[in-house]
Amino acid sequence: MDRIDAMQAFVAVADLEGFAPAARKLGLSPSGVTRLIAALEDRLGARLLQRTTRSVTLTDVGARYLERAPHPGRCRGGRGRCRGRTHAAERSLVVSAPVGFGRLHVSPVMSAYLTRYPEVSAELRLSDRMINLVEDGVDLAVRIGHLPDSTLVARHVGEMRRIVVASPDYLKAHGEPNAPAAIGSRATIQFGAMAASLPTGALSRMAARFAWR
Repeated sequence: MDRIDAMQAFVAVADLEGFAPAARKLGLSPSGVTRLIAALEDRLGARLLQRTTRSVTLTDVGARYLERAPHPGRCRGGRGRCRGRTHAAERSLVVSAPVGFGRLHVSPVMSAYLTRYPEVSAELRLSDRMINLVEDGVDLAVRIGHLPDSTLVARHVGEMRRIVVASPDYLKAHGEPNAPAAIGSRATIQFGAMAASLPTGALSRMAARFAWR
């Protein structure tokens, strides 16, 4: 990878807010610009741009890197907006998490984080809806369940056990299932937001692991 070419490609994409216009400006193909950016990100070990089908935005790391990128007149037009975002990004943090899990586990962690870094302004958005992180301006999201294919960077941080329970009155009225597969024919209450995040067939596989005591 030619480092200067890669940096120029990155600056052009940030300035013009897209790979296609950056490619036209540089006289390259969009795929060529994509390869240069990918190589630069691999070299730095960090994601510089957040891509969706409709937009390209800078990550916080990308915004800080743009500030240091040696390029004449770098902060004109769209890049000026990027520079303003850099300083704001260093002082703000927007986190999204499911309602129940967020209240129990994410909120205490954020409280401890803000105590340690009082100069940071943070916002915790609790919702069981799967939001678009880029469009909604979210820096970090906690998700439970299957993660669809995307360009987002994800890290596995733990496991969450799921169980099936029944009240004594229900079992007395309807009988105890003799096998996990029998649960499918019973009247059940499911947490819809969590079930929707599972891939096809995961619920049946999950039921196969249940044991009755």
